Amino acid sequence: MHEILTIGIMAIALGMDAFSVTFGMGMLGLRAHQIFKIGLTIGAFHLAMPLLGMAVGKWLSGHFDVIATYIGGGLLLVIGIQMMLNSFSPSDEKSLKPVGIGLFFFAIGVSLDSFSAGLSFGILGAKAALTIVMIGAVSMIMSWLGLVIGSRFQSYLGSYGELLGGSVLIGFGLKIMLPL
Repeated sequence: MHEILTIGIMAIALGMDAFSVTFGMGMLGLRAHQIFKIGLTIGAFHLAMPLLGMAVGKWLSGHFDVIATYIGGGLLLVIGIQMMLNSFSPSDEKSLKPVGIGLFFFAIGVSLDSFSAGLSFGILGAKAALTIVMIGAVSMIMSWLGLVIGSRFQSYLGSYGELLGGSVLIGFGLKIMLPL
C-alpha cells in the first residue's frame, strides 16, 4: 500500500507538471482532435520514459539525471521562445505546430522528468507495470485538462494567448533548468 501511495503521489506531481506545460500549449487555440492527440502522445511518452529510466536505472542515474533536466528545460525554453516570437508574426501561418516533429519534441520536453523519476524508481526496485501505468494515465489526463483549459483561456485572450502561453513555457523551462 505504501508503494502505491508513493507512486500515486509521484504520478500526480509529474501530471501537474504536464498540466502546467500543456496549459501554455493550449493557448495556441487547438481543436478537439489536436488536444486528444497531444494528450495521448504525452501519455505515451510518460509510459515510455519512466520505463526507459527504470531500465537504465543504476548505471546512469548519477550523471544522466542532471542532463535530462537540462535537456527537458531547454526544449521547453526553445518552444516557449518560438511561441512568443510567433505571437508577433503578422502571418496567419504559424511555424510552431503541435504536429509531427514539433509534437515529438514537445512530448519529449514534457516527459523527460518522467525519465528521471524512472531512474529513481528503478534504483528503489518499484514495480514497473504499476509505476508506468499510473504515471502515464495521470499525465495523459492532466495534459488533456491543461490543453482544454488553456484553449478556453485563449478565446478570451485572443492574440495575447500565444504570448502568455510562450511565457508559461519559458518560465517552466527556466524553473527546470535553474532550481531555486
